[in-house]
This record gives sequence, structure tokens and C-alpha cells, in this order.
Amino acid sequence: MALLIGVWIFMALSIALAFLWAPPAAILGESSRLIFFHVPLAWVSVLAFFVSGIASVIYLLDRERRFYLIDEKSHNSAILGMLFTLLATIAGAVWSKLSWGTYWNWDPRQTSIVVLILIYLAYFSLRTALQGNPNRGKISSVYLIIALIAVPFFVFVVPRVYPSLHPDPIINPDRKIHLENRMKVTLIFALVSFTFFYFYLFNLLNRVSRIARKLEDRYYEERDH
Repeated sequence: MALLIGVWIFMALSIALAFLWAPPAAILGESSRLIFFHVPLAWVSVLAFFVSGIASVIYLLDRERRFYLIDEKSHNSAILGMLFTLLATIAGAVWSKLSWGTYWNWDPRQTSIVVLILIYLAYFSLRTALQGNPNRGKISSVYLIIALIAVPFFVFVVPRVYPSLHPDPIINPDRKIHLENRMKVTLIFALVSFTFFYFYLFNLLNRVSRIARKLEDRYYEERDH
């Protein structure tokens, strides 16, 4: 409950700062306020995929299965990663419409994010196809680790290798932050808020998985008796 209250407070403050306190960017204008939502969504999607990949590594190394539900946790984090990636893509499409006049033009960043979405959609298809297979956890974990290796390539490398129309007011080629101070504070606050939101949802999904596992175990116990 305390985490939920904290999420609501931080989110409310982030929205207030984004629309009432932070000034619009000099060139992008009012549309630049999307940065306080698009960037945190993209950041959390990367964080979620990272957690999913690390949990998969732990699952493969944990031969004695000391970490309870670690396979389900990696899956839950992948679900959240996909959710936040889709939301970041939608926010980016809106920003594209406001900046370029079209929602989609297959810019390198847009193209790379589509490939990343397809990679994780393949993971969900694979996991569904392996339902009932005793090696499901191992195969899924190996896939998620490979997918994790691809994340930095499609998120950070490809968009910077090829010319892009994507506005880059946060991390420029000189790797310096060029934002007005109030915008910097608001962006950092938004990043923290969305990170807390991710961990709240992650904890919630893990609790659901825990309940589902207990119900499943009880079902098999009653059936055997």
C-alpha cells in the first residue's frame, strides 16, 4: 500500500511539473513536454527487459531452484517491458506527428523499436508454444538472455549509426545534457516516478503469479488425494 501511495504522489507531481512548471523547449515548443513521458516510458522498457534478462540468468544458474518463481518473474518483467515499449512507441508517434507532420516514417529509431517489439513478441509466442514442456523455463530464459543482448543494439546503437530525424534534445552527440534546469529537474523526477511505477507493477504481477502457483499446487494435491 505504501508503494502504491508513493507511486500516485510521484506521478501526480510529475504531471504537475511537466505541464505547469517546466518551460517548453525553445525549438520544439509545447510538444517538447512529451519528453517527460516518452523518455521515462522508453527508459522503463529497457529497465524491464534488463531485469527480465538478469532473472533469466539467475534461473539458469540456480540449479537447486532456491529463488522462488524466478522464471515467472522474468516473464512478468518481459510483459511490462513490452507494455512500456508499446506506450513509448505511441508517445513517440504522437511526437513524430507534431514534429514531422506524420505519425510514422520509418525513421531509424522507429524501425529499430519495431524490430525489438517483434523480438519479444516471438518470445511470448515461444513460451506459449512450450506450455507443458518441462524445459520451458530453460528455453525461455536462453531466449530472453539473447534478446537482452539485442536491446542495447536496437535502442542505442542503430539510431546513432544511421541519420535520423529524431529530435535529440536529451543526449546529444557530445554526450551533454542541453535542457533548461527546470526541464532537467522535471525529467529526472519523471524518470524516478516511472521507475517506481514499474516496480509497483512488477511486484503486483509477481504476487499474482505467487497466488496462481499456490492455487495450481493445491489443485494437484487435491487431485492426487
